[in-house]
Amino acid sequence: MKFQLDEPQGGNSISRHDAQGVWVNGQPHTASVLVPWKGSVVAWAPSRFEELQPVHFEAIQALNPELVVFGSGATLRFPSPALWRRLVEARIGFEVMDIAAACRTYNVLASEGRNVLAALLIEG
Repeated sequence: MKFQLDEPQGGNSISRHDAQGVWVNGQPHTASVLVPWKGSVVAWAPSRFEELQPVHFEAIQALNPELVVFGSGATLRFPSPALWRRLVEARIGFEVMDIAAACRTYNVLASEGRNVLAALLIEG
């Protein structure tokens, strides 16, 4: 007996990623993006890890996710906890991964119907 649906319930799915960007629902994105479980993909301002500021994480919080999967780029890098402290205070989960792992994790969680958001840093 099969219990899992073949299609993600939220509608957004990351189908591909490489050094130039990510493809969400077949559409390429070559700059940093926020990918919510449901709704439109949103452009995200930082273009380099060193540019991350609290205001970037406020944009994440405004989308009201249950869990954030932060893709830090090609390598795993942890942003200062001071940057994402407000997410924790709002009881929003925050996980840091390289972009490849973040895309895979996002797809699994979205397919389970979780209110997940992928914050993907695409450095150009």
